[in-house]
Amino acid sequence: MDHTYALDLEWRGNRGTGTSGYRDYARDVVLHASGKPALEGSADPTFRGDASRWNPEELLVAALAQCHLLSYLHMAVTHGVVVTAYTDSPVGTMAQVGVGGRFTRVLLRPVVTVADRSQVEVATRIHAEASEACFIAASVNFPVDHQPTVLVAP
Repeated sequence: MDHTYALDLEWRGNRGTGTSGYRDYARDVVLHASGKPALEGSADPTFRGDASRWNPEELLVAALAQCHLLSYLHMAVTHGVVVTAYTDSPVGTMAQVGVGGRFTRVLLRPVVTVADRSQVEVATRIHAEASEACFIAASVNFPVDHQPTVLVAP
């Protein structure tokens, strides 16, 4: 079964002369999708973007982290693990070569809190299953590694 995801992207960086020169336009974009709040994007500040807006590289790392979270919560349910909290501070590494580049790794660092000490081992192990189930991780050509921490709720 195929799933289709659609959105609209609008460039808002014309400062009056369009792309007449490399420094003459902003990299600002707005992403729209039906029924969702607009998401303001730009380039990474290294590439003359606006640091106050999301850049594509951050969005890729966010997509990987969110996909892992959702896959993980599903695996937790199927294995009887009661998750009471989940946070992550993922880090992506991109190597720039000339004008191009590519991601070389994303490290997910989830901190999962479970309801019972007896669930810690399973809660740690199912990160691998969640990774296999994540559609986004299966779609990239670089490693998506995990450095999980599992805590027990007080």
